[in-house]
Amino acid sequence: MTGDRLGWRVCLLGGAVFAVCMTGTTLPTPLYPLYQQKFGFSELTVTVVYAVYAFAVIGALLLAGNASDAVGRRPVLLWGLVCAAGSAVCFLLATEIAWLYAGRLLSGLSAGLFTGAATAYVMESAPPGRASRATFVATAVNMGGLGCGPLLAGILAEYAPWPLYLPYAVHLTLVACSVAVLLRLPETVGDLRPLRTVRPQRPGVPSHVRAVFGPAATAAFVGFALFGVFTSVSPAFLAQYLDVTDHAVSGAVVATAFFASIAGQTAVGRVGVGRSLPLGCAGLLAGLALLAGALHWDTLALVVPSALVGGVGQGLAFRGALTAVSRASPPDRRAAVNSSLFVVAYAGISVPVIGVGLLTEPLGLENAGLVFIACMAALVVTAAGYLLRRPVPAEA
Repeated sequence: MTGDRLGWRVCLLGGAVFAVCMTGTTLPTPLYPLYQQKFGFSELTVTVVYAVYAFAVIGALLLAGNASDAVGRRPVLLWGLVCAAGSAVCFLLATEIAWLYAGRLLSGLSAGLFTGAATAYVMESAPPGRASRATFVATAVNMGGLGCGPLLAGILAEYAPWPLYLPYAVHLTLVACSVAVLLRLPETVGDLRPLRTVRPQRPGVPSHVRAVFGPAATAAFVGFALFGVFTSVSPAFLAQYLDVTDHAVSGAVVATAFFASIAGQTAVGRVGVGRSLPLGCAGLLAGLALLAGALHWDTLALVVPSALVGGVGQGLAFRGALTAVSRASPPDRRAAVNSSLFVVAYAGISVPVIGVGLLTEPLGLENAGLVFIACMAALVVTAAGYLLRRPVPAEA
């Protein structure tokens, strides 16, 4: 029993460090309208600043996603916290837009380093036989951290002084505390190897896995694209079209989608992998429809339900996708296949969001959003139709 308590203590402390890092990645979300006022840039620039983060995550996943298997979890997590601290410093020093690009680049690197290493650390430090509960902890702290970022920044920007500085100062303090905690936590990798043995991961999908990977990756792409739009342009939409200038409300709306994703991922264990993917597609389609209604009728009453329903759909679809492709993949290719899925998912955060930014100038934010929704709806309907014709097996 004492060993179990110690294991859960290490697991939860590792999870707390994970949450702190992920909080920093979404901290700027409700602050983009303030940066636009300060630096005078367009909506396209907002989406490009956001996309820099996603491309940095992809780069870190491909180049160093397996580094913690060799050098240990703690050194990689420490470098991730260094990047997170550097990101906060860039935003604190921001006097021109170049600082925002640098801050988002470092933020993406921190998320890329943490995504694999922290998930592995949380699961490895849990007591034996508690893998399912440890998976939930890793899921919850990841999405919970992403949700806490806009919520924290929005509240501080609205009700405290120095809205463009205080959120990053608070996060920098949390990062410093996380470093102190991490230095006291044990290493979970026993067979350590030098850094020179690490090789970049090559994404790849074996031919017999492609039938599962295609619709699963499509659903993951749409789910992350929905999150990308929520976290990049929704604050501007709320301010420009709904007269919602309260930063706390803006941050809470975005946080709702991430918190709803936790509920969706938790539900996969009850509904099963075979049903979670089509149900997730249905949730994503419903969330997109509600968001289309919010854009068309300019009403906040549909924005919040779209975040809730879309977030649950994303959670169901993504955890179902990850489980399905992992089960279908041979053990010696599983890491490469999972990396491919994450690359597709983070491409969903970046590419469609840049498209929305490009269309905003000629069409306006509302119409650009409707074009995005139509494209994503077509993708998710295609994936759902395939999954209904060829369901993913419930077991490996």
